[in-house]
Amino acid sequence: MGPRGRFVALFVADVVSVLGTRVSMLAIPWLVLVTTGSPAKMGLVAGAEMLPYVVSGVLAAPLADRFGIRRTTIVTDAGSALAMAGIAAVPTLGFGALLLLVAVAGAMRGLGDRVKHVMLRPLAEEAGIKVIRVTAAYEGFSRTAMLVGSAVGGLFIAWFGPLGAIWVDAASFALCALVVATLVRLPAEAIPKQAPETRESYVVALRGGFRILWNDSLLPSMIVMLFALNMFNQASIAVFIPVWVEEVVHTPEALGLLLGTFAAGAVLGSIVFTAIAPKLPMYQTFMLGALLAGAPRLLILGLTHELALVCTVAFLSGLAMSAVNPVIGAMLYERVPPELQTRAFGVCTAITFTGIPIGGVLGGLAVAGFGLNTAILVAGTLCLVATAAPWLWSRSRRPAAAPKPAAIVGEAQ
Repeated sequence: MGPRGRFVALFVADVVSVLGTRVSMLAIPWLVLVTTGSPAKMGLVAGAEMLPYVVSGVLAAPLADRFGIRRTTIVTDAGSALAMAGIAAVPTLGFGALLLLVAVAGAMRGLGDRVKHVMLRPLAEEAGIKVIRVTAAYEGFSRTAMLVGSAVGGLFIAWFGPLGAIWVDAASFALCALVVATLVRLPAEAIPKQAPETRESYVVALRGGFRILWNDSLLPSMIVMLFALNMFNQASIAVFIPVWVEEVVHTPEALGLLLGTFAAGAVLGSIVFTAIAPKLPMYQTFMLGALLAGAPRLLILGLTHELALVCTVAFLSGLAMSAVNPVIGAMLYERVPPELQTRAFGVCTAITFTGIPIGGVLGGLAVAGFGLNTAILVAGTLCLVATAAPWLWSRSRRPAAAPKPAAIVGEAQ
C-alpha cells in the first residue's frame, strides 16, 4: 500500500473510533438507566469514563513514546474492544465492575486518541498532504461522525437493545486495531531510536510535555483560550440552552434544532476551511474563530426570544468554531518536536477538557443563583472578554517562528 493509502487507512480508523465512541456514550448510560433506573448512576458512569480519558492522555504519554506509538494504538484499540465486549457479554455485572470496565475503556481511549493524532502528521507528510488540511478535514469528519453516531446509536439501541449497541462499539474498536496492524506503517524517519542507557526517566519525560508547551510563545494562550471555550460552551449546551428551550420556547424539538444547527455550521465550515486553510495566518485565524464561536452564541440567548435568530447565530458560530481545533492541532504539529508530540497532545487535551466539567457545574450554579437570563448574559460577557482580550493583544505581536526540533528521545513505532 502506498503512502496515501496508509494515511487514508489511519484516518478512517480514527473516524471509525470516534463513531464507535459516540455510540457507547449513548448505549452505556442507557443500559444503566434501564437496569438501575438511577440518573445518578448514569452520571457516575459518564464520570468514570471521562476522568481516565483525560488523565491517561497525560500520565501514560511517556510510556507510549517508549513502547512505540503504533504499537500503543493497536493495544489501546484492542483493549477498548475487550472492555466493551466485557460489558456486553456479562449483563449481570455489578455496578462496581461496570464502572471499572468503563474506566478502563476511557483510559484506553484517552491514550489511543492522542497517539493516533501524532501518527497522522508523518503519514500526511509522506503522502504530500499539508498538515493544516489534515487537521481541518479531521475536524469535519469527526464532527460528522459525532452527528451520525448519535443517530446511529439511537437506532442501534432501538434495534438491538443497549447490549447489542455496545457489541457494535466493541467491533468498531477491534476493526480499528486490525486496520492499523495490517495497513498502517510509519515512515522510517518517523521512528526515532534511542539507546536504552540514554533514555529519560518517566518523570523527566512527563515533565518534557509540559515544558515544551510552557516555553512556546503562542501555544499557552491558545490552550487557555480553548479551555475557556470548552467551559462556556459546556455551560451553554448542558444548562443554558436546555433551560432556555424549556422556559422560553416550550418545544423540546427546539433543543435538537439549536444543537443541530451549530453542528451543521461546524461541519460545513470544516469543508470550507479545509480548502482555504493554507492561505490563512493560523494564529490570527484561531483567535478570530474563538471570538466569534463563543460569546455571540451565548449573548443571543439572553437578548432575544426569537428561535430563528438564535439558530442563525448558532449556525454562524459553528462556522467560526470550525477553524479553532484544526489550527491548534496544526500548530502543535509544527511547533512541537515529533518526539514530544504524544506528551504535548496529552497535556493540551487534559487542560482544555478540564473546562468541560467545570463549565457544566458553574452553569448550573449560575442559573440557580442569578436566574437564567442574568446567568446567560454574565457568561456571554465573560466569554467575550476572555476571547477578545488575547486577540487584541496578539495583533501587536508577530508570531514567533516554530522552535527547531530538540534532541530525539524515546522510541516510536
